[in-house]
Amino acid sequence: MKIFLCFLFYCSLSYEQDIQATMIVDVIKSTGRPSSVIAKLCWTPTKIIQIHSVLTKAYIQFTAGDVINDDNAQFYDEEQNVVFLADLTCPDIDIYFQKNGLRKFFRAPFRWILFGEYGNNNEDIVPKDISDVDVLLDSEVLVLRSIDDTYEMHFIYKISPNNTWNTEYYGTWDTKNKFQKSLRFFEPTSLRRLDIDGYEINICYVLTNNKSVDHLSDGIDDHIDTITKVNFPTTNHLLDFLNAKRKYVFADTWGYRVNGTWNGMTGYLVRGEVEVGGSPMFFTFERVSIVDYISSPTPTRSKFVFQQPKLSYENNLFLLPFETTVWYSTVALIFIIYLVLLVVTKWEWVKMSHMTEKRETDSGVLRGNVVDVIVLIFGAACQQGSPTELKGSLGRMVMLVLFLTLMFLYTSYSANIVALLQSSSSHIKTLDDLLHSRIKFGVHDTVFNRYYFSTATEPVRKAIYEKKVAPPGTTPRFMSMDEGVLQMRKGLFAFHMETGVGYKFVGKYFNEGEKCGLREIQYLQVIDPWLAVRKDTPFREMFKIGTKRIQEHGLQYRENLLMYKKRPKCSGGGSNFVSVSMVDCYPALLILSYGAIVALFLLALEILIYKRDKTLYKLSCLKNENE
Repeated sequence: MKIFLCFLFYCSLSYEQDIQATMIVDVIKSTGRPSSVIAKLCWTPTKIIQIHSVLTKAYIQFTAGDVINDDNAQFYDEEQNVVFLADLTCPDIDIYFQKNGLRKFFRAPFRWILFGEYGNNNEDIVPKDISDVDVLLDSEVLVLRSIDDTYEMHFIYKISPNNTWNTEYYGTWDTKNKFQKSLRFFEPTSLRRLDIDGYEINICYVLTNNKSVDHLSDGIDDHIDTITKVNFPTTNHLLDFLNAKRKYVFADTWGYRVNGTWNGMTGYLVRGEVEVGGSPMFFTFERVSIVDYISSPTPTRSKFVFQQPKLSYENNLFLLPFETTVWYSTVALIFIIYLVLLVVTKWEWVKMSHMTEKRETDSGVLRGNVVDVIVLIFGAACQQGSPTELKGSLGRMVMLVLFLTLMFLYTSYSANIVALLQSSSSHIKTLDDLLHSRIKFGVHDTVFNRYYFSTATEPVRKAIYEKKVAPPGTTPRFMSMDEGVLQMRKGLFAFHMETGVGYKFVGKYFNEGEKCGLREIQYLQVIDPWLAVRKDTPFREMFKIGTKRIQEHGLQYRENLLMYKKRPKCSGGGSNFVSVSMVDCYPALLILSYGAIVALFLLALEILIYKRDKTLYKLSCLKNENE
């Protein structure tokens, strides 16, 4: 009789475990996701082999036992496939839960299925063995309860470690109808749990000016702490979207590593004192490992902005009107005309040899020597004419061709010079070009500008800071936005500023024609600023969904449009008058100076030669008298 009762107990236990195996397979398959089961079971080896067989037939990987013994266990980027299966009847199950809770295996993307007898009352949905484990918003912990011949299934979670438990009805399973899934579970976990029921979330903003705390939403001094003010309303929309209360924390910097620790807003995120950073910050390599970035709400960057300098600052305008081939052709043409004119002049003198005495006394007749012909051609090239000329018809034809040709060349040359005086240089295209130009530098005085400029290690950027921004023995050229834009308007000044804010001041101070020559060059090696959240925060997916919806509904675009201005369009550029400066005339003045120096040298030489000849003459006279 005892043997028969044991046989019946064994068969009922075997049947129940077969039902559990089938139920677990149905539940795992209901998610429609690839799965790899890691099971904590207190079954006989035979029954473990049976469930392994059932799961394998459903193409689900299976591993039995606590195989994760390393605290730094890695799943090789397959965490989203891992399903932990735990039997609540195991005697050491509470230790197992605590151990895996410390490893953060109860957090997304891991999934858990808990089953076994632990109570049938509604108040016992949460097993007591897991009551001290942090199962937060992003977790997927499914509890299976056996009520009569039906299994009820609930997801359990807490909004925070100190909050009460919440449950979500997932569905039922029985041998007749199999798995019946609740309709609301066709949405992902992050969408189902968006309402966090007034839970208080700490949010940090960066304010570099103490007065900004009173003007976060009234539009006053919106050029100060703009990146914070433009995102203050949208981050409040985000918390409203989650039905969350908020607590504001303010920092004076975005946060940098100092003596091995992080300060500012990044420090608050690292220490877990806030959940989200309300002021977007740059996406840097050092911060990637300590915070999570969720979205880029404000497309603005800091760049060097300057007016393109005059063409004369980079080039000699007097060489630019003609291409090199035209210059060579002009020189060759003048040389040919010179030879022809020299030959014609000599030929006329030979032809008019009977009038040589009369022609020698006529100062208006061109002499047939090299110097006189050169002076004639030089005067024609400068459009000054010549006091001498050829009297013959052939000579006059040659001179007509000479003056006509040089007149057309002079007209083309002068017209191009006028156009080039109004042109801007396009040679400054890179930071290296900017470094080696004669342009002065200024930087908007902000926390991140001072940090990134002083810590730059790339050779060109480091040289810009050491030679242009903060030369030795001088005060670093960090300045206010007003001062920098006004200096930029005067020209030959590059101002590093946040373009979205700076262009508001450009529109305020610049004339329409002056906006056409603006040029930008990127200095900071960073992309657009991103919103950051605490590493491994359970609200991360909800924050992502909220920020995307805010952007899709145009709320973020509206705030950006109110605070930031795009690069001004060029209008009326042709009406902008540019005065000729000494820099434009520098080559001409240089030639004039060299010519004056040569003339004075020749004058001095002539005086010396004259005095020498006079002295020699006197000496020869004295010698004759003595003889």
